[in-house]
Amino acid sequence: MSSWRPDVLGEPFEARTLHLADDDEGPVVATLVRHHPPTEEPLRAARVVLYVHGWSDYFFQRELAEYWHSRGAAFYALDLRKYGRSLRDGQTPGYVQDLRTYDEDLDAALAVIRSAHGAAARLLVMGHSTGGLVTVLWADRRPGDVAAMVLNSPWLELQGSSVLRHVSGPAIRQLASFQPKAALPNIDPGFYARSNRVEHGGEWEYDEAWRPVPSFPVRAGWLRAITAGHATVARGLHVEAPILTLASARSIISPRWSEEMRSADIVLDVDLIARRSVQLGPVVTVVRIAGGLHDLSLSAPPVRARFYAEIDRWLAGYGWG
Repeated sequence: MSSWRPDVLGEPFEARTLHLADDDEGPVVATLVRHHPPTEEPLRAARVVLYVHGWSDYFFQRELAEYWHSRGAAFYALDLRKYGRSLRDGQTPGYVQDLRTYDEDLDAALAVIRSAHGAAARLLVMGHSTGGLVTVLWADRRPGDVAAMVLNSPWLELQGSSVLRHVSGPAIRQLASFQPKAALPNIDPGFYARSNRVEHGGEWEYDEAWRPVPSFPVRAGWLRAITAGHATVARGLHVEAPILTLASARSIISPRWSEEMRSADIVLDVDLIARRSVQLGPVVTVVRIAGGLHDLSLSAPPVRARFYAEIDRWLAGYGWG
């Protein structure tokens, strides 16, 4: 592992490269980012948050880090292999053939966190979209390592329900067996970026090389891994830690742009998110946020205020256990 260095977000963010096992495309790394004010943050905070981004994405949400820091937690974010800070020349962006591959990334991040904060520090894992799916499956395989989870619009089922997953599954598996890196038709019209990027009336700026429009191509082998993860969730998980799932109050999935898309999830079916969430473990809270975008932390200011207030309310009851 490398040492901490200044991050692309500038002060007070720092990044650290986590060297992982090579794969068929060569050397592989993940990148751990920390919010590290020079004098304010305790060196060994008792509460730690680890955030994991979604598909075709990376960590850039400064406000999210500041929120957790203001609640007394040390904040870390992980750019998974082949995403964002971890993407290297010659690699297929975001590609894995099994979501368990990310166990290495998450285990490496956890080792750094424990080294800095001690084994007794309480870890809250926060995952967005695909990051929510990845982290909840990892937590299910790591009983006792996670004290609590906050899921921001987690991708827990294929759009169209499990029926579509069962119907499309054989074709996806067959293609993935022979051409795992075959790119499927890209159906991203760019509406999600339009709903939040500053030049289109939103508030946010980010690196388009790491969060491109349209999104990175979906590959057959990757989609097979995702649907396998969805099937595992559908059978039921047993995550012992309390879980908070937050999602928008409504979805709008349409081939035509509408200004209403600035106040809805236009990526996933939020009703499916709510239904699947209760299968993750014995203690799950589901909160629907009116006006929320797919990434609730990028929603309009009043909606973000509700998002953070709901997390505060849940923390008061469950916190870090």
